[in-house]
Amino acid sequence: MAVVGIFLFCCYERKRWQYFASFTNSTEKYQPMATIDKRIDSYIVKSADFAVPILQHLRAIVHDACPDVEETIKWSFPHFEYHGSILCSMASFKQHCAFGFWLAAKMKDPEGIFDGANAMGHMGKIKSIKDLPSKKILVKYIKEAMSLIDKGEKLEKAPRAATAKELAVPPFFQSALKKNKAALANFNKFSYSHKKEYVEWIGEAKSEETRNRRIATALTWLEEGKSRNWKYEKPSR
Repeated sequence: MAVVGIFLFCCYERKRWQYFASFTNSTEKYQPMATIDKRIDSYIVKSADFAVPILQHLRAIVHDACPDVEETIKWSFPHFEYHGSILCSMASFKQHCAFGFWLAAKMKDPEGIFDGANAMGHMGKIKSIKDLPSKKILVKYIKEAMSLIDKGEKLEKAPRAATAKELAVPPFFQSALKKNKAALANFNKFSYSHKKEYVEWIGEAKSEETRNRRIATALTWLEEGKSRNWKYEKPSR
């Protein structure tokens, strides 16, 4: 067993150093004002082999287009922020990657590249760099998203009491809720803590398949007016 463990560790280290070597030799250098998050380095290295060059390519383009970008991890996958607001995000799954813009609903999409019907992001299932638009187009879209943030554009939120806490609901969950009026209505009635339980449960999914299953279950429970942990709640008398 020790030999197997050493072998797996060596494979991981080899992949990690190959990633950093390719990053160092890349012609797409990050700008000095950017904020790099080492957790994203780790996320990329741990992704499937096919996903590493895709994620590295997207990351470099974002930094090239937005020198002031700040990296972070939200809902278990990489996000890029600009002036304190989410600019875009990327994720890897078993057989594809995803890339999307936080304010995509307000973007013009002149090149017709948005296709969020079959994936978490807005560009469909990305299985290789060839599936992506050109760097020129991606930079153009990133700069449009930056412009929207500069103008103070925000995603539309459901009406809430002035004293209610603000909860960041992932776009993919918002989209699912909007398609189910009963679930959305009950979700909006819930307290901050009950909403947060659903958001965190869905956001912690390790794969797109798991995330989709949890969203489907959440919608069913929400239609019935149930909280995330309804099974453990004491019945009212």
